[in-house]
Amino acid sequence: MSKMSTELVRHALNGPTMATRWSALFFARPHCDPEPVRAALQAAVDEVDAQMSTWKPDSDLMRLNAAAIGAWVAVPDRLRQVLRLGLEIGRASGGAFDIGMGDAVAAWGFGPIAATADGIRAAMMAERVPAHQALEIDDASGLVRKTAPIALDLNGIAKGYGVDRLAETLAALGLEAGLVGIDGEMRALGLRPDGQAWTVAVEAPDLDRRAPRSILALQDAAVATSGDYRHWVEVQGRRLPHVMDPRRGAPLRATLASVTVVARTCAEADAWATALMVKGSGDGREMARRENLSALFIDREGDHLRQTPVGRLFETDPILGAA
Repeated sequence: MSKMSTELVRHALNGPTMATRWSALFFARPHCDPEPVRAALQAAVDEVDAQMSTWKPDSDLMRLNAAAIGAWVAVPDRLRQVLRLGLEIGRASGGAFDIGMGDAVAAWGFGPIAATADGIRAAMMAERVPAHQALEIDDASGLVRKTAPIALDLNGIAKGYGVDRLAETLAALGLEAGLVGIDGEMRALGLRPDGQAWTVAVEAPDLDRRAPRSILALQDAAVATSGDYRHWVEVQGRRLPHVMDPRRGAPLRATLASVTVVARTCAEADAWATALMVKGSGDGREMARRENLSALFIDREGDHLRQTPVGRLFETDPILGAA
């Protein structure tokens, strides 16, 4: 058999999802047809979007939002898994991560409807019960119910879960090494054919352009970043980030530039990055240490950025190309 017949072929696939694009990079034997792989990956993220979108009125999440308080609602297994993980991280973070901020997200214009003064006022005045206290999940029956007024929003975890579904889909197809992502949230499977880890850029918190600040080497791990520089609204000349403060029903006022978290799954990394943004620089670092998280905090200090690593990965392993 010739050398050429056994060499792995590089495939780079992508497609639309969640108002952005998914990507998948993997190496396969020459006989591998990438089109069935592409179709399976697209179906995986389409399922996540159909179940968890707040932009689709007929999604399973919006059906749960529309249900009466106290009414048990049947939801798909994957949505139930994400809801449970969201509640677990909400409880562990003391409510810093809260999947019950849907009314505030919508009121401030981060959903399908434009912001209004009345909506903002209502969101900030609402008496809030954290989602981990206002949602009950019965895994045996597959039912979920709200026990208090709450509007669920999974934007801080669903994208990461979509990345996990891309990774699981590749693995189910027998492709055990690859790098998948959605809009910068990434998960690595195995190693590259040359035995090296996959390299992933940590984006610089730059308002005007997208550029790498650091490079991570990942194997069987996921990375997600939450920051103040990508999605925002401007109110009275002040730019406010999309991350909501559960205590105020409004965007964070004083924020870090960004927090990057490396975790076992991208859903966990996504949610914890949001929680640490909400906690802020000092409290966030304490929480990361308490939860044994590997996180990179970037603070703005005038015209400069200060980078603080927390956890085994960032404190003991070099970050390549850090500025």
